[in-house]
Amino acid sequence: MAEIRTHTFPNGLTLAVEEQPWNPGVSFTILVPAGAVTDPEGLEGASSVLESWLWKGAGTRDARSFAEALDALGVRRASGAGLEYTTFSASLLAPHLGEALALYADLLQRPWLPEEEFEAVRLLALQELAALEDQPSKKLFVHLRRAVFTSPHGRDAAGRREDLLAMTPDALRADYARRYGARGVVIGVCGGVRFEEVRDLVEAHWGGWTGGAPEPPAVTLSEPHTLHVPQDTAQVQIGLFYTDVPPTHPEFYTARLAAEVLSGGMASRLFTEVREKRGLVYAVSASPGSVGGVGYLAAYAGTTPERAAETLKVLTREIARLSEGVSADELARAKVGVRSALVMQGESSRARAAALARDWFVLGRVRSLEEIEREVEAVTLERINHFLEAHPYERPWVGTLGAQPVEVA
Repeated sequence: MAEIRTHTFPNGLTLAVEEQPWNPGVSFTILVPAGAVTDPEGLEGASSVLESWLWKGAGTRDARSFAEALDALGVRRASGAGLEYTTFSASLLAPHLGEALALYADLLQRPWLPEEEFEAVRLLALQELAALEDQPSKKLFVHLRRAVFTSPHGRDAAGRREDLLAMTPDALRADYARRYGARGVVIGVCGGVRFEEVRDLVEAHWGGWTGGAPEPPAVTLSEPHTLHVPQDTAQVQIGLFYTDVPPTHPEFYTARLAAEVLSGGMASRLFTEVREKRGLVYAVSASPGSVGGVGYLAAYAGTTPERAAETLKVLTREIARLSEGVSADELARAKVGVRSALVMQGESSRARAAALARDWFVLGRVRSLEEIEREVEAVTLERINHFLEAHPYERPWVGTLGAQPVEVA
């Protein structure tokens, strides 16, 4: 069993390390609590633009020298801004961890944010936003989220065109100063390293960082309702949004298994009932999620205008039918599906490093794969059916995108 240890430094930065002595490599994820939810009013998309702009020079290196320094260490890197946080990840050989952490300390603590690079970064953000028009299913959920949440949790990380155009270098530098700091940052590390070694490296390179992001606003929801996004398309996109239990709820894994019964594979209910038996859709799925401590289940179907009304009716009925219970075979398949995902996650140090950082951010603690597996195995048929009867999926927010509104029964 891999050992997990954590340490919170006096400046509020938390380190979580999962030791894998057999692994010659190491991965880390730095989670900064700066996402779309805390973007300044009128500057939605600031987190995404900042994330890209940070790479344009830091410490003593310009953008090219910085990239060359990472390449010289063999660092495989990724970064991105989301709703609640921005992450910076790296995978490399374990002996180079200290040098890589020093470079990332420059990236986040001493960025240049050069004025001459700002316009190029903004243009890329505008292009990404424009690409949404070619992704109707994604566009639908952007609108649906904004309809569900009356708080900033309904925002999209890509921002809004008018806000991106209103951004200035000085406004983004002020936002960086407001939200980038040690307090609330989580560094998850997984691989062939020792906890004490990593703790000392983080103390040396990150211990002097000060400040921190402001607290996010509270989540508020609208009343469930229906919305239509008009777009001249040959297909119709359908989205449903249900409230669900959050990750901190004792029945979180029960709900997770219920979602697996709905959409965990080609034998799942939605694939079988909506696509295979009735031939209503070319795509159908459901997936759990959470934001700001609120859990949800989102479902999606893509179909033709002629079949849209029936698809919506069957989709909502299949999800509501969960309250009647699941079978022993369905629960067994769901457990195998969740366990398979866990095994695959466990084989990737990058995935584990990200999970460590995310766990601490969401739960205030980290879970081992063994703990998750025990929780999944502890869900009995009686327990899941009792939960589904007591927590029926009903009164969803309904969103459609297409040339004409869809009749909602």
